[in-house]
Amino acid sequence: MINSIVILGIQWGDEGKGKIVDLLSENSNYVVRYQGGNNAGHTLLVNKKKTVLHLIPSCVLHKDVIAVLGNGVVVSLTDLVNEIVSLKKKGIFIQNRLILSSSIPLIFEYHIKLDKARECNLLNKSVIGTTHKGIGPAYEDKISRRAIRINDLYYSDYFYKILKKNVKYYNFTLKNLYQTKTVDFKKIFNKTMIAFKKVKHMIQDVSCLLNNKIDKNKKIIFEGAQGSLLDIDHGTYPYVSSSNSSIGGVITGTGVGIKKIKYILGVSKTYCTRVGNGPFPTEIFDDMSKYLCKKGKEFGTTTGRKRRIGWLDLFLLKKMILINSLSGLCLTKMDVLDFLPEIKICIKYLDKNSNQEISSYPMTIQSWKNIIPVYKIFKGWNKSTRGITSFAELPIEAQHYINYIQSFLNISIDLISTGPNRHETIIISKFLKKFIK
Repeated sequence: MINSIVILGIQWGDEGKGKIVDLLSENSNYVVRYQGGNNAGHTLLVNKKKTVLHLIPSCVLHKDVIAVLGNGVVVSLTDLVNEIVSLKKKGIFIQNRLILSSSIPLIFEYHIKLDKARECNLLNKSVIGTTHKGIGPAYEDKISRRAIRINDLYYSDYFYKILKKNVKYYNFTLKNLYQTKTVDFKKIFNKTMIAFKKVKHMIQDVSCLLNNKIDKNKKIIFEGAQGSLLDIDHGTYPYVSSSNSSIGGVITGTGVGIKKIKYILGVSKTYCTRVGNGPFPTEIFDDMSKYLCKKGKEFGTTTGRKRRIGWLDLFLLKKMILINSLSGLCLTKMDVLDFLPEIKICIKYLDKNSNQEISSYPMTIQSWKNIIPVYKIFKGWNKSTRGITSFAELPIEAQHYINYIQSFLNISIDLISTGPNRHETIIISKFLKKFIK
């Protein structure tokens, strides 16, 4: 029995993972976030009601499913408490079915201030385009062995001491390097302890919990945030997130061994989007970009920023399929392509200097600049696919488009999303049909 699956994005995030997790988690026992922070934004649309999540996994609408935040997630306790309260106001009660790893590193006000100072500094010509949530600086503290983890808060005297040391370090940096306002140590301490009391009962050893539950055949979904092209190691560096948003993040971010991961579903839009700066070989700059942006409602869930739009890039997907050892693929936003006269797919790159085909994944900013995308053009379909739940009911042109992607990438397309609502989905994989039941 396959009882543990991973759902992760294989573009630059915003692929629609939240809807897929919500759909597949209906009869699951646990849904686990393993990296990122509240820079993620998952939107769920059920019965015309929209629920937006940032930290809490996308299973909250199923009252019997337990949500888990692993040690690979960085957490602002105040933002977490605010999200719990916000859900409660909507009649969604999560406080007794949310588990936090005892090793979670915390985000503080000084992380957020530093993040904003870096991005807004007029002298910085190479801004990444972060969400200003303090995620990067929090991960920096983790690597520098300066992080304050949630289990440190059990010992208030110790927490007081190390927080004071960190505030002193960050205030010096904020004042002298960025000429910006500093933070108040006592306010941070008091605010954090108040929030800690509200979540203290949720803290557990997540690694032991999950390994034990997998051994007992409980159904577990590992939910990715961001996308693999934003992975700190394998993404379009340096325009990436600060964590491993590819498959490796599951293992290090939860403490669950690799042999216990049985199925990995990669999620991709039928086109591409990206928020922030960085390479984007298939980006569109004409009226088609405006059309797809409007129809696909391509605005960042966390930031509200307009997303950059481009055609589907199979060269990049091949690389992401390889590094993530994907079992199957999910295509989302099929309906956004409805009524287009033609649709493009990038099938290879050429070097603009030599006009030779590029065989290896570009790893430097300079190498990305030398890319010319080569497209295959498909005839569009003059029919709505919105809400279709059977592959056979799709227009023949849409079937041809999907079959080509499947053949080119040499991977099965197991799910197709035909709209934002939970059940506007074509489930092809027999395994996934069984997993839901």
